[in-house]
Amino acid sequence: METITSTPIADQPWVNPRDPARVLGPDGRPARSPRAPMWADVPDEQWDDWRWQLSHRVNDLAEIEQVLHLTDEERAGLSAPDKFRVDVTPYFISLIDPDDPDDPIRRQVIPLGREQQAFTAMMEDSLAEDRHSPVPGLVHRYPDRVLMLITTQCASYCRYCTRSRIVGDPTQNFNKRDHEAQLEYLRRTPQVRDVLISGGDGLTLAPRLFESILRGLREIPHIEIIRIGSRVPVFLPQRIDDELCEMLQRYHPLWINLHFNHPNEITPEVSRAVDRLTRAGLPVGNQSVLLAGVNDCVHIQRALVHKLVANRIRPYYLYQCDLVEGSGHFRTPVGKGLEIIEGLRGHTSGYAVPTYVIDAPGGGGKIPVMPNYLISYSDHKVVLRNYEGYITTYEEPETYRRHDASACRFCRSQRAEPGQGGVHGLLQGDRMWIEPRGFEEVHARGNTDAHRLQDPAKWVPYGVGAIEGSATDPRSLPMLDAGGGSGGAVVSDAASARVYGPGEEPRPREGEPTAAAHGELL
Repeated sequence: METITSTPIADQPWVNPRDPARVLGPDGRPARSPRAPMWADVPDEQWDDWRWQLSHRVNDLAEIEQVLHLTDEERAGLSAPDKFRVDVTPYFISLIDPDDPDDPIRRQVIPLGREQQAFTAMMEDSLAEDRHSPVPGLVHRYPDRVLMLITTQCASYCRYCTRSRIVGDPTQNFNKRDHEAQLEYLRRTPQVRDVLISGGDGLTLAPRLFESILRGLREIPHIEIIRIGSRVPVFLPQRIDDELCEMLQRYHPLWINLHFNHPNEITPEVSRAVDRLTRAGLPVGNQSVLLAGVNDCVHIQRALVHKLVANRIRPYYLYQCDLVEGSGHFRTPVGKGLEIIEGLRGHTSGYAVPTYVIDAPGGGGKIPVMPNYLISYSDHKVVLRNYEGYITTYEEPETYRRHDASACRFCRSQRAEPGQGGVHGLLQGDRMWIEPRGFEEVHARGNTDAHRLQDPAKWVPYGVGAIEGSATDPRSLPMLDAGGGSGGAVVSDAASARVYGPGEEPRPREGEPTAAAHGELL
């Protein structure tokens, strides 16, 4: 038999079109975010040098006005004599629309005059970190883990900073002596197995100093996990270079949590930086803060979490804004956070939904806003309980400027979800369940055949209102309609129409399945 051979066509290198770390620009080189005209002539070698970025941060009114068209309130904020520190890397300020005073990145780093306004329940140290510090810079609030503050310096400074009482102040920085005192405490405290390194931002330290801290922790036998909390990859992705990643992977198990608040912060440079971290073996998470005028919109939050998971970043926490000085205009009602989580849960992948938490005033720790932890919710105060039974309150903002959906491009371009309009209210009293809007329409999901979930019998909950002896075949289960004004339930079964009073509906016999047994929520 004659074998036919063919010359294979030379394979072209295949590029994954969905990998954000491999996106190319118009010139065929790795994509770049825009650069402000002020730095247009800076060579790429300098622009990509993290030390150059740190040494060329802008921080006063005259410098920032060369990049942005400032409002009167921004000028007032930048001119305030006792303002919280301002420093913005050239890379990060270049992401801001210079003509948009409501740009979400701008609002996070450019001060406003209203920062100086006090508000109800405002505190300097709202999380009582100083009270839980056995040695300077070490916060031991939870039984088996500690927060280790190794610097007060950041690449740029968030206007809602929880630690604005010390962060940015070079006179309150931690030195090698403080680091050694922190390590000595950990050596003498064997119940601690997890250390979170934060500050300030540890990745702004000199590489040798940062590595010496990691080595000191790894030499303590009972320290199992080291976590790094950092916003450097957001403000300064150039810092995440191969040298840093090679050093970090020597100290596994190592985790890192980043801090993105808006989709606009995730650029091609950020995608490449995160790609390096994940290839070095670091699981990457994200902690957002819910901020009025920045991300208090379910469509913005959905775009953010989708962009995060596309970059292999797991959404971890959505924080309620802390009660710290200067943050009053960023605060939202707790109900806004609940609304956002409700708009995410079930409407997108479960691993893309963060846990909504309040860092409890007074040092109660992170409390998830969910039943068993949320004790009371009034129009001005939320009462919470932590894992220890510690009771604390979170004061709601007195004023809140609601998100303007008509001006939000994320709201205008929201994805349609046929038949899934979300929960629009509580049970109405005359029904035992609520079916999703459009559920009865065969073509609601684009199907040509009826979906099994469109069978009305599916919606009869086991053990609730069923006639005894007829629960063997779900198709034979009757459905309950509202009683004729008497509060009772009428069984819609022509053969055995019967009226039951409230609470008189037959229950399942011993051993028969119930809704709870099947994990079904009514």
